[in-house]
Amino acid sequence: MTLKPNGQQVTIREQIIEDAPSGLTFVFEKLPSGLSKLKIYGDLPLGNREIIFDQEGREAGGGTCLTGCHPTWLHEVSD
Repeated sequence: MTLKPNGQQVTIREQIIEDAPSGLTFVFEKLPSGLSKLKIYGDLPLGNREIIFDQEGREAGGGTCLTGCHPTWLHEVSD
């Protein structure tokens, strides 16, 4: 793959994947603390799930996700 002459490295902080066949939405987030978060939304028997991973990729926590499925950077715009 060729690189742009003045290209710079970027860090992806969030990625959203909607899987139509399963009806699930996966939200991957990289937190400022270095932790990573995976949220899974959809028709799950025990509700939407949230899993947190430490800097080495080991599970550091998890549970039922109580927030809605939307990008963390998306804010309501008011007039």
